[in-house]
Amino acid sequence: MDLVQRLAELEQRVAALEGDDDRETIALPEAEDGGGEFGYGGRVALGDGRVTWRIDVTPERALSLADRPRIEVLSALAHPVRVEIVRTLLAHGGQPATALQEAAKLGSTGQLYHHLKALTASGVVEQDKRGSYRLRPAATIPVLVLLTAASDVAGQLRS
Repeated sequence: MDLVQRLAELEQRVAALEGDDDRETIALPEAEDGGGEFGYGGRVALGDGRVTWRIDVTPERALSLADRPRIEVLSALAHPVRVEIVRTLLAHGGQPATALQEAAKLGSTGQLYHHLKALTASGVVEQDKRGSYRLRPAATIPVLVLLTAASDVAGQLRS
């Protein structure tokens, strides 16, 4: 990575940390492959333990992936009850259905299983051998990134 690109990325990070409402795109020198690259990652210690994740992709690769799987994940996270379930699993690790029903303030197990079905079918949540549910370790940081990115788009991080 050349000095100009490193400086531009550093300026973007400082602006994000300072909550700069006037963020703007900085023109970077064109990448050798023409399209560039982006990524995300992190290290967290939440709920069931420590997770480290890093992924980098080109825009072309990201845009060429099949839509159905990513729409299923976005759809699974697009409900307040499901976000509450995810939040509970992030904070406390694997939980039995009764604890998730209580945390999500649901009146019936049928309602809970409806939401768990969407979360498990999308690969966000999995059921362990004891019957408890947990956030898939490989989904932990991506889910945190999705929720944070949605907050950023909504303008919540700039105040």
